[in-house]
Amino acid sequence: MSKHSLFAFAVLAISGLSGAAAAQVVPGEEHCVVNVRTDDRLNMREGPSANAPVAARKRYGECGIRVTDECRGSWCPVEDGHSLGWVHRRYIAMVSPSMYCVAGVAAGDWLNLRAWPSPQSRILTKLSPHQCDIAFMPYAKGNWQKIRADGWEGWVNRGFLSGQ
Repeated sequence: MSKHSLFAFAVLAISGLSGAAAAQVVPGEEHCVVNVRTDDRLNMREGPSANAPVAARKRYGECGIRVTDECRGSWCPVEDGHSLGWVHRRYIAMVSPSMYCVAGVAAGDWLNLRAWPSPQSRILTKLSPHQCDIAFMPYAKGNWQKIRADGWEGWVNRGFLSGQ
């Protein structure tokens, strides 16, 4: 990933914009589905057109979509490990590089990784106060950021994360 792409993603992440508002599309990087209602699906098309046949359908929040080359206008060539196709760039956003760390957690405490963006949500796991290699997923809600760390995906208060 270029320095410019890393800087742009960091600015977007720090500003608190959700992936939906700040869809960063970078060839070769992992992306997730954004801007699709939870009861609808993103159509991955066989060609760069809304009229092309559907190759696969993706749910909101589904990740693991790689942009394989430069986008042509608003359409980007993608693969998901099973299918090749095209999606409109408005509906995908990049997962950040794993460049964040847990910060500001009290000595002897751990950062709770939660299932949903709420302090009442179920705790999935606890992150060490020394945990790094955290990736930002393209979803944020208020002070909450969806992250990926050690194979887990969940929500943390962004105030307890910093860049490496």
